[in-house]
Amino acid sequence: MRGNFNPIVNLILYKKLKLPIIRNTMPALSPPASAAASALLTLLGQRIRDHRKALSVSATDAAEASGISRVTLHRIERGEPSVAMASYMNAIAALGLELEITRPQAQRQHPAASDHASPIPSTLPLADYPQLKRLAWQRGGTAKVSPEEALSLYERNWRHVDMAAMDPHERALLSALAQQWGGGRLLV
Repeated sequence: MRGNFNPIVNLILYKKLKLPIIRNTMPALSPPASAAASALLTLLGQRIRDHRKALSVSATDAAEASGISRVTLHRIERGEPSVAMASYMNAIAALGLELEITRPQAQRQHPAASDHASPIPSTLPLADYPQLKRLAWQRGGTAKVSPEEALSLYERNWRHVDMAAMDPHERALLSALAQQWGGGRLLV
């Protein structure tokens, strides 16, 4: 039997005994990001946004494919340091990108393979690369693509590439793209 049950007394006791425990379980604040880290996150966010726009993917569709909210994607594209790293990685993967960690150029022991390769222009005219032009049919009136977009087109549409018809000039481009932006290999 409960006897003299008083809900107000029980609530007061609950508040005194339980609330200090609840208050102490709040997550700690994130440490502030350094200026260098903030600059890198901003650059990463811009690259994610630029790639999404180049693919003509809406923010809503990209966020849905990433399993995050549109607001979180917007925060990622601004490079906010408070967004969870998993959210950044989900957005990167959903857009067909890959994040790679490398040592700074000055600390590398071996010269990069791309140092010996012919320089890749900042834009690639589709008319000079017949297989790439076939893969970029959905781009409408676009006459040029960036090297990153070219590598993405080759990798995503590899089943449509006719290697037998590819001339040596385009093979050299594909090899240089794989060396510079693909970590030395194609994802096919």
